[in-house]
Amino acid sequence: MDERVLAERLITYDTSTLDGLRAAAGFVKGWLESRELEVRSLDHDGLPVVMVDVGPPAEAKPPTVIFHGHLDVVPAYPEQFEPRVEGDRLIGRGAYDMKGALAAMMWAIKDVSAQDKVRVRFICVPDEESDDVSSRSTDVIVAGGYRGDFALTGEPTDLHIGIQAKGVLAVRVALRGVAAHGSTPWLGDNAILKAHDAFRRIETLPFSRESSDLFDRPSINLARIEGGDAFNKVPDRCTMDVDIRFLPTQDPGEILAQIRAIPDLEVLKCFTRAPAVVSRSSPYVRALRDGIGRSIEGEALSIGRDGASDAISFLEAGIPAVEFGPVGGGHHGPAEWVSIASLRRFRQALGDFVSVLPGWLERESTDGPDLHAVEGGLA
Repeated sequence: MDERVLAERLITYDTSTLDGLRAAAGFVKGWLESRELEVRSLDHDGLPVVMVDVGPPAEAKPPTVIFHGHLDVVPAYPEQFEPRVEGDRLIGRGAYDMKGALAAMMWAIKDVSAQDKVRVRFICVPDEESDDVSSRSTDVIVAGGYRGDFALTGEPTDLHIGIQAKGVLAVRVALRGVAAHGSTPWLGDNAILKAHDAFRRIETLPFSRESSDLFDRPSINLARIEGGDAFNKVPDRCTMDVDIRFLPTQDPGEILAQIRAIPDLEVLKCFTRAPAVVSRSSPYVRALRDGIGRSIEGEALSIGRDGASDAISFLEAGIPAVEFGPVGGGHHGPAEWVSIASLRRFRQALGDFVSVLPGWLERESTDGPDLHAVEGGLA
């Protein structure tokens, strides 16, 4: 069973549901145990987490890296959980985000299990895609003492190294109008229309026009809107959720202040998650670049990721963390796919990274080529 076949099997589980997550986690646990790996599992709010440690014991104080993956996916139609292959593309929900990467990681943890220089920790979580941002398993587990010197999460990066990711500012706002009979809308003030106008204002605020070295703009999405309570009534109240992914150089407090300045708009609640930033000159990043270079043509580049990930859980605990995953496209879309050839390269790159890491850590100097940035933003 190679990484493609394993990815196909993982895709067949509808892990947007609790039953699907439990079944898939059971399969992952059984697959790892059948490869003579010692598996630990725990329950987080009724959801399963699967963990494996290989290499020298922690008491020996070896360099320790974490391979982090998630099993859950966003909801999809039933046919999207029936994987199919078209040329080099494996198509199905989660193929790119991130069951393809997870399958390759499962093989990689077996590949490196016999080496005795680097401790490698594999953790498979069930709730990276969850709407409940207040209690995610990775946050809780890391806060409970789960540690390493460097973490790598298998989010989609097309075999480049995601050294930055945008921060998250999720805002719920309310707009008030004036009710009237639906037959005489000119006598009222439609709160839904006011919400639409307010969102257009948010899209043109000063923060929306800023850029950085790896990003050409923040992301602003109208995620949800609720208003109106009767067919024959002009709605007098509307709420909307706005999902803003801000640049590492931006202050979410300043963004929120700009939003609050919009007339007739009330901020009901907000949630922030810090952006992810890791130095290009880290020996772990350079070792990963070296490992990738042994299995791909061309050069691995540093990139910024528009989406947030569990990498920030490690960063907030002082553990450098990057995103690194296979080639693909269409994640969260109807034709999500991952390159089959890149799954093997991804698996090989993980193994090569572990192999070359001790040499990079033994270097007395950090001199050497830095990662070049993918063209974008102010670059």
